[in-house]
Amino acid sequence: MVRPRFAKLPPAQQQAILSAASAEFAAHGFHDSSLNRVIETAGISKGSLYYYFDGKEDLYAHVVRVELEQVFARVGPFDLPTDPDPDTYWAALEAYYLQLMTSLEATPQLAALIRGWLVASSTPAMQQLQTELERSVTPWMERVLARGQQIGAVRTDLPSSLLIAVVGGMGQAMDGWLLTQSAGSPDAESAERLPRLISALVGMIRRALRP
Repeated sequence: MVRPRFAKLPPAQQQAILSAASAEFAAHGFHDSSLNRVIETAGISKGSLYYYFDGKEDLYAHVVRVELEQVFARVGPFDLPTDPDPDTYWAALEAYYLQLMTSLEATPQLAALIRGWLVASSTPAMQQLQTELERSVTPWMERVLARGQQIGAVRTDLPSSLLIAVVGGMGQAMDGWLLTQSAGSPDAESAERLPRLISALVGMIRRALRP
């Protein structure tokens, strides 16, 4: 975990460290990236870096966390559909998922960071990040599923915790696969292909949760 003292740094100095780390991790992945290059680019000493982070894993996890927060801030919150029509409900979810993935594809550096995160997901810091993310989205998923159950779009014969686990597992696999497929600069072909893939993937989740 990033140490609280990092938040006391002037914003410009925080940004210099995060920008240097993000560029290094995106270019070289987790395993081949170099903290020495981050330190040199950010213009800080090695001692300073370890004053704020326990090591490369912690820095990588914090960079991914910050970048993802910015993506969600850009896309905005998901408004629960008020129309009691299952097709409208699933169409809204599909549109929101497409917005998120389009935003990710528009920032190749973040997409590369997430791919590196998936590769290094067995390390303690990355597992901690995964746990934090799951905890942060669980209340949102509970509300979305509850709304789907109210209008007959989502099955009610299984515990919500199991449905969330199924959706989370499928979503993680889909995100990883989509980001792998879109490695490199987004082009017109990938922009045309993405909506079709998102529609197919959301259709898989819909069939799994069908009443």
